[in-house]
Amino acid sequence: MKLIIRDSSEARALFGLHDEHVKAIAAVFPVNIHCKDNEMLIVGDPQHVRQVEEVVRGMLEVLRSGGALGKGDVTYLLRLVEAGQGLRMNELLNGMVVQTFRGKQVKPKTLGQKRYVEALRKHDIVFGIGPAGTGKTYLAMAHAVAALKAREVSRLVLTRPAVEAGEKLGFLPGDMQDKVDPYLRPLYDALFDILGMETFSKHLEKGVIEVAPLAYMRGRTLDDAYVILDEAQNTTPEQMKMFLTRLGFGSRAIVTGDVTQVDLPKGRTSGLDDARSVLMDIQGISFVYLDYQDVVRHSLVQKIIQAYGAISQRDGG
Repeated sequence: MKLIIRDSSEARALFGLHDEHVKAIAAVFPVNIHCKDNEMLIVGDPQHVRQVEEVVRGMLEVLRSGGALGKGDVTYLLRLVEAGQGLRMNELLNGMVVQTFRGKQVKPKTLGQKRYVEALRKHDIVFGIGPAGTGKTYLAMAHAVAALKAREVSRLVLTRPAVEAGEKLGFLPGDMQDKVDPYLRPLYDALFDILGMETFSKHLEKGVIEVAPLAYMRGRTLDDAYVILDEAQNTTPEQMKMFLTRLGFGSRAIVTGDVTQVDLPKGRTSGLDDARSVLMDIQGISFVYLDYQDVVRHSLVQKIIQAYGAISQRDGG
C-alpha cells in the first residue's frame, strides 16, 4: 500500500528523526516500510498493512491538527491500534487544556488523560489517582491556569504534605519559603513551564498564586480559588478531611496521588485511601484512575510500573 504525504516538512515530522517513527512501527508490526521523498510504501500481510495504515493516518491527524508528534505519541498510537482502539485517537485531537507562554498546546495524550480532563471540567472536586508519569499533576496545573485565565477563579492555591520533615518545618534552615521549597519544587516546575518564570513570579508576589505546605492550610477558608493537593497519598485521614473542608464559595479542588507510593510511617492509613472509601458515592466528586498505559515518560517507566504492580498483586498488596 502506498501513502502520499502532503509535503517534505510533513514527511519529516511523520517519519521522525532518522526515521525513528518508522522504525518504531516496524518493530511492532511485521511489515516492510519504504520511505522516499513524500511517499511511504507499506508491504506485508494485508491485516498488518491495514493496522500500520491506521497508525500512520492517526499520526497524520495529530500533525494536521497542529500537534507535535513525539516518540511517546507514536508508541501510544501503536498500543491503541494493537488493542483495536485506533479510531479513538480522534477523541484526543480537540482537547486543548491551555496554551503555554511559549505557544505550546497542552492536551491529553492518552484516553485516560482525556477522561481526567473531562472530569476536571465537570466536577468541583476531582481525585486523580495513578502512578508517576501519567500527567495527573501537570494536567491539574494546566486546568487550574486555564480557569484563572478565564477568570473562573481569582487565585490558585497549591499544596503538598511535607512528609519527610514530618510537617515540622522549623528544623529546616532559612525562612518559610526556603523551608518548603524542596517539597513544592515539582509544583513550581509545572507552573514555570506553563506560565513562564516572569508571569509566575508576578502572580506569586501579588498573591494570585500561593504555594504552601499542607500544614499551613489549617483554619483557613478558601473562597474563589482553585486548590490543588499533590502527593495526597502522604496525607493522613485527618489531614485529608481538613484540606477538603477548607473549600469555600466559588472554589474547586483537585487531589492527586499514587496509592502505591505511600511514605507515611508504617501502620498509618493514607488519607487518599481513606477518602476513596468515604467519598466514593458523593455526587459532585469524581475519582479518575490512571494506569501504566497513561504514562507519558520514558517507555521503560511503563515496564517498571507493571513489574512492581505484578509483585504487589503476587504479595496480596
